[in-house]
Amino acid sequence: PGVNQMVRVYVAQRRKITIGDKMAGRHGNKGVISTILPVEDMPFLADGTPVDVILNPHGVPRRMNIGQVFEIHLGWISKQGWKIEGSPEWAEELPQLAREAEPGTNLATPVFDGAHEQELRGLLDATTPNRDGDRLIDSSGKAQLFDGRSGEPFPYPISVGYMYMLKLHHLVDDKIHARSTGPYSMITQQPLGGKAQFGGQRFGEMEVWALEAYGAAYTLQELLTIKSDDIPGRVKVYEAIVKGENLPDPGIPESFKVLIKEMQSLCLNVEVLSSDGGQVEMRD
Repeated sequence: PGVNQMVRVYVAQRRKITIGDKMAGRHGNKGVISTILPVEDMPFLADGTPVDVILNPHGVPRRMNIGQVFEIHLGWISKQGWKIEGSPEWAEELPQLAREAEPGTNLATPVFDGAHEQELRGLLDATTPNRDGDRLIDSSGKAQLFDGRSGEPFPYPISVGYMYMLKLHHLVDDKIHARSTGPYSMITQQPLGGKAQFGGQRFGEMEVWALEAYGAAYTLQELLTIKSDDIPGRVKVYEAIVKGENLPDPGIPESFKVLIKEMQSLCLNVEVLSSDGGQVEMRD
């Protein structure tokens, strides 16, 4: 009669990474893939080695996670191997065994006790040169890259190195979602959020700033009223579209009425006045 056992089956899938999928490094440096290029179109080093991933440099100062910069430098040093000549000041604390290393040597950086800036600069200068006796990357960790499509060198040197990148379980195929009309919140009368609730797309503060900067006043007004919580406006717009008429002017959003009720609960008498000074009647 009753269910006393439940069987849950997990099915594993292998999915090729695609535009819109989310990736991250080990320093909170997450982001989505904006484009995937053929390997021959990717920028390449002077010896012809193409880079695998290009990261936006704005991600470093914005989130201030400098560990990712140290990681790519240390990754390059580890891949190339190194040999320290003489006895420079920065290498005084290095044990004798660590003064020379083969290419591909594994390195560990304990928390709060990793490689320092001076050590990274010194090791970048001490990396094993290639067969031509050249080092592709200078002491700043930057290299001359060439445009894969034109073959022309880029005007400025660019940081190149090795970094761990993780594919996150936020895949665009699972996130794709669309809504015309659907459920609304009982309190604010705004569309619910999230794919599971068949919700709307959140248009937040920063998105509003983007439309303000663009000067898209009508689009912004539409998003903040009839597409959100202007209940009579929603109905009137639907009727106007069906009849082929011009769209009516938007009304007062429901969330504004909720704000006024909140203020009234704090014993603040709030009145809404029109442009000519007359009082606007706020219906519940």
